[in-house]
Amino acid sequence: MIPKKVFFIKGVGVHKDKLASFELALRDAGIENQNLVYVSSILPPKCEIIPRAKGVAQLRPGQITFCVMAKNETSEPNRLISAAIGLAVPKDNNTYGYLSEHHSYGEKADIAGDYAEDLAATMLATTLGIEFDPEKAWDARKQEYITSGKIIRTTQTCQTAEGNKKGLWTTVIAAAVFLME
Repeated sequence: MIPKKVFFIKGVGVHKDKLASFELALRDAGIENQNLVYVSSILPPKCEIIPRAKGVAQLRPGQITFCVMAKNETSEPNRLISAAIGLAVPKDNNTYGYLSEHHSYGEKADIAGDYAEDLAATMLATTLGIEFDPEKAWDARKQEYITSGKIIRTTQTCQTAEGNKKGLWTTVIAAAVFLME
């Protein structure tokens, strides 16, 4: 069972019940009718990245669906929460890539997303033997990774939200969803 395709989703849900808030975030993302199985962080070799709409259209209700998911939730009014997925794709499509998940409080989307992207890229860089200075800023390391000729692409998907002002549960999700065909 090796996924052939992957797509990225994100969503937000707000409800008085924690579980219902999560369900609403899944609905917002378009994957509420799936039986989700969380997997770790490997992008299979030759896995095609497809648009969200094309991926969601291929899902069937009740399907066992594998995903790498980031999730965060709060019932604290105005608390900023984020969930992000990072992606790093190697140039050699016979080599696996990396996905990462990051869940944080108080980080804006660009910061949380960059962190997730950096994490995935760094994991791939260490696997590929790319030498880099871990003390350099993400933007500088990203350029090193790309110019190495071994990493072709990095990106991220991030969802943020502020906790509901009335104290309802607020949930954010971001995920990389795999398709087997």
